[in-house]
Amino acid sequence: MTEQEIFDKVKEIAVDQLDVEEDAVTMTADIKEDLDADSLDVFEIMNELEDELDIKLEADENVKTIGDVVNYVKKELDAQ
Repeated sequence: MTEQEIFDKVKEIAVDQLDVEEDAVTMTADIKEDLDADSLDVFEIMNELEDELDIKLEADENVKTIGDVVNYVKKELDAQ
């Protein structure tokens, strides 16, 4: 799966979960500050990614931006 494909999946989930406009979800968007998400929202986004991509993701406090999520998911997919 390419970085762009992962970004598209993360974006789709974030738009649905956070009820934000697609344009707001960029690689540099801060999940909590820019997208007004709370810890539960982040957990649910990660859970959805786990289910859809059949991977295991740990709660990671270093995941602050959408780009961080994309890179984390890519790392986990590449490790499979």
